Amino acid sequence: MVGFAVGRGGSLTTVATFEIEYLQYMDADGRLVRDDLPEFARDPARLVELYKQMLRVRSFDTKAIALQRTGKLGTYASCLGHEATHIGIGAAMQYDDVLAPSYREYGAQFMRGVRPRDVLMYWGGDERGNDFAGPPHDYPWCVPIGTQCLHAAGAALAFKLRGEPRVGVACVGDGGSSKTDTYAAINSAGAYGLPFIQCIINNQWAISVPRSAQTGAKTLAQKGLAGGLESLQVDGNDIIAVHAAMDHALKRARNGHGGSVIEFVTYRLSDHTTADDARRYRPDDEVKAAWEREPMKRLRTWLIAQKAWSEAEETEWKAECGREIDAEVDAYLGSRAQPVESMFDHIYGEMPEDLAAQRAEVVAREARR
Repeated sequence: MVGFAVGRGGSLTTVATFEIEYLQYMDADGRLVRDDLPEFARDPARLVELYKQMLRVRSFDTKAIALQRTGKLGTYASCLGHEATHIGIGAAMQYDDVLAPSYREYGAQFMRGVRPRDVLMYWGGDERGNDFAGPPHDYPWCVPIGTQCLHAAGAALAFKLRGEPRVGVACVGDGGSSKTDTYAAINSAGAYGLPFIQCIINNQWAISVPRSAQTGAKTLAQKGLAGGLESLQVDGNDIIAVHAAMDHALKRARNGHGGSVIEFVTYRLSDHTTADDARRYRPDDEVKAAWEREPMKRLRTWLIAQKAWSEAEETEWKAECGREIDAEVDAYLGSRAQPVESMFDHIYGEMPEDLAAQRAEVVAREARR
């Protein structure tokens, strides 16, 4: 609980108090810790579908790393360990909502129709990867940390002004939650009552900086309190809790009750990117303990116990995912390389004169070659 007080005549008066609640339905051992399951989670078949999508994105992640290691992909940011958070976010959103991702939310984007080949083209250095097969109104991947939060808040402002029942959703990491862009988005959403959700994906490490070293806040969720947003901390490895939290926040926002900040507590099981070696700064025992809490294991354990899933079905689904991903890889590798001047073609809706002149110069030089 956080309290604020003002002094007068030697006494203190509490003017406001706050609490950050924690949401979890399934523990690390695959046991339910609450009996008030949300409606979608009462159907094991629905959880099987979510698990299959988690397995799909993990299969993709493994393939993408292999492509990078063999020189067929540029630097790649793995999402290993984030499967429940990403799939839960994407599954809860409606098509007309807007997602402003950072550079790691592939699972959420797959749930919204983005193709694996789009992700591969982006990390392969081809801007056509941002021309999503999914919702064209979603924002492209954002490497500058935190700026996507302002974009989602801006979209939410447009939705409110137009009276549209749509929500702007931004994803940012624990490190990015300390950026001024994120704070500005939260403050704007609170000040104007915007249909905005700030998802803070707390994977414990901002590249090589532990969460404890980059903020003194007890939780990252409480960063929403100063902006006047409903704030919640969630077990980000629990797909039921993630989906339920998003359902609640989306419904509130859509019905005009304001925005939310949700901290999803998970762990980055991989290196920050393929250009990083996390063994230099992360304790081995910490990573080992995180593998015991990872999202796939707990849900698979529960599904098997419910006789809703089997090892044979897992093997068959992995094979199906492998075939799909191989086809997507072939599409990526078979795409024609863009001409050099295409670097100018995906920046502005209407190209400024100075860039148009530079583009013409590049075309002329290429022609002379």
